[in-house]
Amino acid sequence: MTAEGTEPVVYAIPLRTRFRGITVREGMLLPGPLGWGEFCPFPEYDDREAAGWLATAREQIGVGWPAPVRDRVPVNCTVPAVDPRRAHAIVVESGCRTAKVKVADHPDSLAEDLARVEAVRDALGPRGRVRVDANAVWDVDTAVAHITEIDRAAGGLEYVEQPCRTIEELAAVRRKVDVRVAADESIRRAEDPLRVAVAGAADIAVLKCTPLGGVRKALRVAAAAGLPCVVSSALETGVGLAAQLALAGALPELDFACGLGTTALFTGDIVAPSPRPVDGYLPVPRTPPVPDSDMLERYRHPDPARVAWWHARLARVSALLDAG
Repeated sequence: MTAEGTEPVVYAIPLRTRFRGITVREGMLLPGPLGWGEFCPFPEYDDREAAGWLATAREQIGVGWPAPVRDRVPVNCTVPAVDPRRAHAIVVESGCRTAKVKVADHPDSLAEDLARVEAVRDALGPRGRVRVDANAVWDVDTAVAHITEIDRAAGGLEYVEQPCRTIEELAAVRRKVDVRVAADESIRRAEDPLRVAVAGAADIAVLKCTPLGGVRKALRVAAAAGLPCVVSSALETGVGLAAQLALAGALPELDFACGLGTTALFTGDIVAPSPRPVDGYLPVPRTPPVPDSDMLERYRHPDPARVAWWHARLARVSALLDAG
């Protein structure tokens, strides 16, 4: 299927497990001269924040990506807030040697988090790498206490991602723990990404080009941040994930596995075959992937009200982006 003569498509794909508080991923696929892009900001994001997502899709379908410096990128598997048995199976089935584990899913989750990371360590073996993501829900004291325990249960953490909300809190945590700290939201939403490094708030920058506004913008953010980078998914289908892979392929240096194996969280995908790691790696695309026509119809959103909601959102964000 080509993008010529087609209209935007609103999709709805169920997730295998609740992730980021949702069980169904919604978004839009947009056609353009170079192929297809994806517009899928989460519903709670306002139009201004959603503008970055649309800018990424426009780059993909109308401009293209910078030339890559590598043909494939190492990726981690993603372990949602599931029981230890399922966590173990996810890691084994992925074939990846690095696992990113969701923690802090609810206020009393510590015992569950410890059991989950223990299971992940068992699945990876002693040479695998375990990282955890707290999604900015801890205060400083809680972060320090929980990171210490989780690090012990994991047999050593590679890093903890966004344990607290603010740059100041991240810096305070980093001074008190031996585990490396990665900044996600603090990089993405900072007016000056370098401030994270200058404040001593993080050892690693997590980049998501989809909300940042495209591969080129993300490369500029990476340079400004002055930190080693990890590229991570924003829970896109295989269409939108291609831009993240293009970013990982274009970064001058890539010392850590990237969080781009996330189509495994979906029950299906818009492209066939869906991008899944082989021996812990994904290939870097040179052009946008083409949606599979059968999959496009299978996951076309069935609710006319939601379809109208997405089209109205696209119109508003387009006007905002065009206005500069």
